[in-house]
Amino acid sequence: MAELKTNWKNLVKMAVQGKPANPLRFGEFEMDWKGQGHSLPSVGGITYNVKVGDSAFHWRGDHIEPGVSMVLDEEKRSSKQNMALQFLACVGNEAVVVSGAAKGARGVVVGHHGGVEHMIVDFDDKTLNKLTYDDKILIKAFGQGLKLLDVPEVFVYNLDPGVLKPWGVRISGGKLEVPVTMTVPSSLMGSGLGHGDPATGDYDITTQDAKAVKRYGLDQLRFGDFVAIMDADNTFGRHYFEGAVTIGVVAHSDSFLSGHGPGISTLFSSRTPAIRPKISYNANLANVLKIGRYRK
Repeated sequence: MAELKTNWKNLVKMAVQGKPANPLRFGEFEMDWKGQGHSLPSVGGITYNVKVGDSAFHWRGDHIEPGVSMVLDEEKRSSKQNMALQFLACVGNEAVVVSGAAKGARGVVVGHHGGVEHMIVDFDDKTLNKLTYDDKILIKAFGQGLKLLDVPEVFVYNLDPGVLKPWGVRISGGKLEVPVTMTVPSSLMGSGLGHGDPATGDYDITTQDAKAVKRYGLDQLRFGDFVAIMDADNTFGRHYFEGAVTIGVVAHSDSFLSGHGPGISTLFSSRTPAIRPKISYNANLANVLKIGRYRK
């Protein structure tokens, strides 16, 4: 086993700032893939009882985001400034509340959610109970541009380099060995497929086929689980590519909408078999950083 060599000393650390995003409601009822209507909680919010480390299934809601959903401008989600927040903030970055009753409290970025352009941030219960939708949150954005010098064919996105060591990522036999909770075939990937920017947003594991869910154990997924998507290339956009491997993290919950399911934020991708997934139940961001349900 070899220690990872990276270019972390050359990365730019930059402040980005936003606020908790109000919950959104898209209509009185949303139609599921079976043609049934549902009126349930969905994206956004300061969510008290859903945390990174919890199951991504079985919640009475759709596309639920654990902890705090964060945005810069709720009216201009596709603005260059809001997209810079999405791009620059990386999984594992420190977030600091800079106003209000929770001022000074610290949290951790745990994922991106495309479409609504939310950053998802974990805070402890004491902070959650003090936060309001008027408060401001600053993120020390650090990680975009990260390279793994011994495996240059592996592209890295959205990842704070400080996560690599506790996660247990290493070089083994000339390949990048990455602990993951499971592997998923690219044939199950849906919403977000074809998006040209793997450094923002996410794409979903579709869960409409109950047999596939059971076969691959998808209903065991938790927020924060690291997963390997096989034959999936995210190097310059999200698409099928035979032999490619992409590693991501579960950012939002399952969904009843056609073509949707648990959302995966991209972290590593290679068009060649340069990434070797290593199955481990403990390969979860909350467990690695001792946050969310694993916070002591």
